Amino acid sequence: MGNINDYYPASGRVILHVDMNAFYCSVHEAEEPELYRGKPTAVAGSAELRKGVIVTCSYAARGMGIRTGMNVRQALKIYPDLILIQPNFHLYRKYSNAFMNIAYAYTPLLEATSIDECYLDITGSKQFGTPLQIAEEIQSRIREELSLPCSIGVAPNKLLAKMGSDLKKPNGISVLRIRDVPKVLWGRPCAELFGIGSKTADKLRKLNIVTIGELAAADEGLLTGTFGVMGNWMKQAANGLDHAPVNAEREQSKSIGHTTTLPVDITSPEDVRRVLLNLSDQVARRLRRQELIAGGVQITLRTPDMKTITRSRQLATPTENTEDIYREACLLYEKHWTREQPLRLLGITLQQLTSREDSAIQMDLFDYEKQPKKESLTKVMDELRNKFGESAVLTAGMLGDDPSALIRNHKVRGTSLQMDFVRNTDRKPEQE
Repeated sequence: MGNINDYYPASGRVILHVDMNAFYCSVHEAEEPELYRGKPTAVAGSAELRKGVIVTCSYAARGMGIRTGMNVRQALKIYPDLILIQPNFHLYRKYSNAFMNIAYAYTPLLEATSIDECYLDITGSKQFGTPLQIAEEIQSRIREELSLPCSIGVAPNKLLAKMGSDLKKPNGISVLRIRDVPKVLWGRPCAELFGIGSKTADKLRKLNIVTIGELAAADEGLLTGTFGVMGNWMKQAANGLDHAPVNAEREQSKSIGHTTTLPVDITSPEDVRRVLLNLSDQVARRLRRQELIAGGVQITLRTPDMKTITRSRQLATPTENTEDIYREACLLYEKHWTREQPLRLLGITLQQLTSREDSAIQMDLFDYEKQPKKESLTKVMDELRNKFGESAVLTAGMLGDDPSALIRNHKVRGTSLQMDFVRNTDRKPEQE
């Protein structure tokens, strides 16, 4: 695909896309290689208590026919010896920060798009070598320092860098220039073009446009007439053109949410409040980590028959405190859920987010005297959890009637409640 040693263009950009391979499984393998190295593993929910779903699986498992998104029971029928691992998001964040810190050493222009991938604009990074040398060094450091595999795409824009990182997995490095697009991409189906999903591909098929090459040559009027402004983007993308910049500063989150599917359905208000307290604690920590405050709280409730309701309320005073969020969540629950109907999922989402620095948090006279002590205690608790994990500090309300049993379960299962599967609502699912 061309001589990479003279890749830096006289004008234009050089972009890398770093994509961690089977990230969640790879993290567990790095942590406990004696248990997981080279073995068919999958990160999933509880196989025995709930119809869990495979979040991601190792390449050894993929060789057995296991796929991301597959039902756990189906996966175990295909390969009964599949090793199932409970999610550990604290651990994933730790490794995510570590690999991005390595990448950040080569350019300040880093855009993290999810927990396991990022774009780097290395146009101004010639002091570190050629693009291929930089990619090889980043990949080597991630492998040697973190014991994690990754694939890297090298290209003149984000679109082709993303497509390039998908060409060789695991542990591949691919260079994809615009002049390589006809040979490398045009024979592939439209659904493989980044940004085009299966539904759009189906609509294109009805227009007799099946391959990326056919999309590149399609009449632009036909595309815009069918897809609007997206039609123009699709034609440009099929020709390898993309002008989107690497956004070094991520846009401020519009919301921060956390949901949990429970291992058993619950009906007791006490159990519901215990889960809401745990969720309030987690979203408040993420809020403080991003130095934001919330002006609104929303709860999500889902019954075993998959009926979902959401209810929200605006706060009189914006907050970053767990107790404020928990109080509002409980008020919403008590107001809108009076029946003794079982619940299988609970969630809390913080809305109307603003920068803490730019917001004046109003306090009454009594809170004014207590606030410094509260902030000091909260800071210590956050630091303990950042260093030692979510189980370092638990409030009494999270423990229930048998605290020792819950802590024992906590240590075994690796989550602060017995969660079947936890989903962060402000990030996209892992894609590999």
